[in-house]
Amino acid sequence: MHGKDKKVELLAPAGNVEKLEIAIHYGADAVYLADKRFSLRNFSGNFTIEEIEKGVAYAHSQGVKVYVACNIYSRDYENDEISEYLKKLGDIRPDAVIVSDPGIIMAATELIPEIPVHLSTQANTTNSKSVKFWENIGVKRINAARELSIKEIKDIADACSAEIEVFVHGAMCMSYSGRCLLSSFLTKRDSNRGMCSHPCRWHYSVMEEQRPGEYMPLSEDDRGAYIFNSKDLCMIAYIPELVESGISSMKIEGRMKSINYVAATVKVYREAIDAYYADAAGYRTKEEWIDQLVRINNRDYCTGFYFGDPDAVTPNYTNHKPLTGNRFAGKVLKKTSESRVFIEVRNKIFKDDDIEVLPRKGLPYRDKIVKIINENGRSAPFAQPGSRVMVELNKTCSANDIIRRIEGETNERLYPGIYR
Repeated sequence: MHGKDKKVELLAPAGNVEKLEIAIHYGADAVYLADKRFSLRNFSGNFTIEEIEKGVAYAHSQGVKVYVACNIYSRDYENDEISEYLKKLGDIRPDAVIVSDPGIIMAATELIPEIPVHLSTQANTTNSKSVKFWENIGVKRINAARELSIKEIKDIADACSAEIEVFVHGAMCMSYSGRCLLSSFLTKRDSNRGMCSHPCRWHYSVMEEQRPGEYMPLSEDDRGAYIFNSKDLCMIAYIPELVESGISSMKIEGRMKSINYVAATVKVYREAIDAYYADAAGYRTKEEWIDQLVRINNRDYCTGFYFGDPDAVTPNYTNHKPLTGNRFAGKVLKKTSESRVFIEVRNKIFKDDDIEVLPRKGLPYRDKIVKIINENGRSAPFAQPGSRVMVELNKTCSANDIIRRIEGETNERLYPGIYR
């Protein structure tokens, strides 16, 4: 069934157990995660097989689906280990496995036929005939190649019965559907096996052969050029077009991103999708959604290849960073009274700090740290990163809410790519 037939799913990244809990807290319909061995984000923390089992059980208790990525391009010596891994996943019963390698797809359909197979974007699926080929061998969902326009995606969805999933937010790889060799050549870390060192994000300058040591930057700053540095995707202003294209799932990139990123993106897209289904005719993009998205780390925003806009896919020559007005301070672990919460500190906080709380639902709201009580039960003027302290606030908040320290204001109009 496509997005026109039922409500579009919001699919969130879960790079570890904590991110899974945060994604669920802020409203994800489904999460994608991976074992520590067989996915394309081996440096995101990931899960042990025991953690996958517990994560699936927890997500299912909250009515949330779990898709497990096994999307490396494998080698023969790994065949037996992958087969055993797939059998274990069959016992755990996630809602799907995400695969790109045809050999692993064949193994999955033979060993765990009861678990649906979703095709990774790494498979470069760009047309309806390819989708039908994958359908014929048992694939239930296709993550469409990021190079497609929204019209091409709609044409594929109309022609095929498989579910279509697309990325709507996050980093864009500069290579064709992420199949990159830069990392292998420059650092001997294979990006197609989960070990990408992201050399496309490095700073580069040009040096002419006859003038060694004389570097010529390719942009107007002194930090070098960002010739491969793609902007980040952000489709928050185009929820109606995405839903009406017939897709089944909107996917957020970011298993290696922070819980602050996961919280903000999931919350914003959850509210936007719900707003569209509540009143499609009156739907509009809210300023507070944009405000939240520009306050998290990004490389400037664009709409990727969805609308054929050449400006949307030009490199980010400036390496622009957000002028954030709030620094991620910590996560609420539990509420101990109406105004006191136990938090895990991620960046240094001080008594009397002005903070912003990101609740599960509703607008972020301002508050103040009235008191900090350290692990020894004593009042303290500040708390260091990594500590767990009791904090007294003026208002109330809930477990897994994100707290940010307010340090200034943000001019979100510096991000023209996010607006219609």
